[in-house]
Amino acid sequence: MSKDPFKTRLEIAKKKAFERENKKKHNPSPIGKAFKLSTELVSAVVVGTIIGFILDKTFGTKPWLILIFFFVGVIAGIMNVIKSAKKMQK
Repeated sequence: MSKDPFKTRLEIAKKKAFERENKKKHNPSPIGKAFKLSTELVSAVVVGTIIGFILDKTFGTKPWLILIFFFVGVIAGIMNVIKSAKKMQK
């Protein structure tokens, strides 16, 4: 018994739609890429600064640990951005 032509066309259309969806998921827009990189940088700096602030408040060494952890956050953020950019190039 042969398949109905409509069902065959429907299966082909579903496969094409599925392939289009997968292609969109794996190829983000340039704005999305830039937002991801900037978010990684900013979040690392914010987390480092918050940790430094908490430790400064605990130990009473007011500006020093904030500064140290701020710069550690900047370095970690830059490393994350470089790693993500290399991954996006592949």
